[in-house]
Amino acid sequence: MRERLTKGKRWVVKVGSTLLTANGQGLDHALIEQWSAQIESLMADGCEVVLVSSGSIAEGMTRLGWHKKPSVVHQLQAAAAVGQMGLIQAYESVFKQFNRQTAQVLLTHEDMANRRRYLNARATLNTLLELGVLPIVNENDTVTTDEIKLGDNDTLAALVVSLIDADVLVLLTDQDGLFDKDPRTNKDANLLDKANANDPAIRALAGPSGSQLGSGGMVTKIQAAERAAKNGATTIIASGNEPDVLQRLKQGEHLGTMLVSEQKPQDARKRWLSNQLRVRGTLTIDAGAVKNLHERGSSLLAVGITRCTGEFLRGELVACVDSNGTEHARGLINYSAEDTRSLIGQPTGMIEQLLGYAGEPEIIHRDNMVVSTNG
Repeated sequence: MRERLTKGKRWVVKVGSTLLTANGQGLDHALIEQWSAQIESLMADGCEVVLVSSGSIAEGMTRLGWHKKPSVVHQLQAAAAVGQMGLIQAYESVFKQFNRQTAQVLLTHEDMANRRRYLNARATLNTLLELGVLPIVNENDTVTTDEIKLGDNDTLAALVVSLIDADVLVLLTDQDGLFDKDPRTNKDANLLDKANANDPAIRALAGPSGSQLGSGGMVTKIQAAERAAKNGATTIIASGNEPDVLQRLKQGEHLGTMLVSEQKPQDARKRWLSNQLRVRGTLTIDAGAVKNLHERGSSLLAVGITRCTGEFLRGELVACVDSNGTEHARGLINYSAEDTRSLIGQPTGMIEQLLGYAGEPEIIHRDNMVVSTNG
């Protein structure tokens, strides 16, 4: 199975804050030189690499003389804005020694949710890779609000995998990988060499984040692996403290935990839909609708809906859940929340009479829907 790494040509490498900072006191430039040398080695070996790098807030705190991570969003944004300058400067100065061009790419989840912006980001990244440039990606924390509080670069890295159709996602952390128990409190914990990215039991093994600077923990890494699997990519969770970890992974050495999936990769549009992070509303559907979604791949009709919650407009993303709250699908809805509530449980032939206009027969067309694999 490790041949997936030896043969993989497009890599997304995510390096977390704990691996880039000197005991929380800003960037450790010696460590950045080490990471840069490893990435350059991968690229010299024929790999195309996108680097997703944390560290901007930690660097900004140091430059501003702050010793405690603030909780106020605008202060976090200020730290990110100041620190991003130092982060990119550090990488650029090192890669200049290798005659390697770098590019800063700042993204938000809104860039992923808007189809046109998504395709534009995809084209830009692909062009940079074709030119032999190393894109350095981070969240655009300075203009977002909830990304700093709720977002994380593990998720961003998985979204980049989808953008560029990457083969390999490497999530480097301060842990050796995924264990069957928390290694910080259990000496008999065993490292998992391989696991299924879609196995619900895997999430139960993940604990909370142990870093004050980082925003994600092992849970976010497993979720990222699930997203990457939809693209057919293999994810490695490994320790960034291992010497030459990237080269050793490329050579097939058994380091860290490899998370794979045998599911067929989704097509591009379905992948875009499933990777959207913000659901604007929820439709509760009956057992018959659940069966039709999973067994027939049908569109969702109004007759199968029992409840509608949230406020949304036509064309926005909604989730379809059963009576227990389990999500079975999500997709772009053809009606507003107000109109959808008027159609709950009604046959398609009643749409024009109830709304006063002849809309689409489907509440969500199957071409604009992605069905989950938990059914």
